[in-house]
Amino acid sequence: MEELAYDYSAENFDEEPDFELIGGEKFIMAAAAPFVNHISTISRLIMIFGNYIDSKGISAIVVADAEVYLSAEDHFRPDLSVVCNLNFVKSGKKVYGVPDLVVEVLSESTMKNDIGPKKAAYEKNGVKEYWIIDQWSKRIEVYHLIDCKYELDDVYKADSEDEKVSKEIKVSIFDDLVVDVQSVFKWWFSGKD
Repeated sequence: MEELAYDYSAENFDEEPDFELIGGEKFIMAAAAPFVNHISTISRLIMIFGNYIDSKGISAIVVADAEVYLSAEDHFRPDLSVVCNLNFVKSGKKVYGVPDLVVEVLSESTMKNDIGPKKAAYEKNGVKEYWIIDQWSKRIEVYHLIDCKYELDDVYKADSEDEKVSKEIKVSIFDDLVVDVQSVFKWWFSGKD
């Protein structure tokens, strides 16, 4: 994929934004730190994707909470991105281009955007695979970009007794990476507040 033609140097993106821009509209980001389970889920996925990329010698990077500039109207901080075009990573801290895979872990403050306008922005800008993780029910919805539209691959769930529920995700952007859904939620805190 080619680099985006938009000239980001004309904008003041050097300061850490406290908002996400979705379809040209500003959305203030939550100031509160994410819960332990949210962080644990992302950490597990970083290990899974990172170990796979390292073991295969693939030219790709896994980034968490990095600023991603898809277009002049869409820039935000996905919970996790897998970027196969390393030319998109500028100055080691921002991604100026379309990641191949994006993961968002739902939280009360971001859920509406993650399943609505952000999903639409990822689709419009060409993110090949999009995961929405529901941290409360331990389920993962996986969408694949087919003919410029997201199609639901499947809904995967950890701890399901139903044999019809898929428990392994075949990652479409890599030839042979299969993610066990239970391993994503392996270190979850199960205590009460």
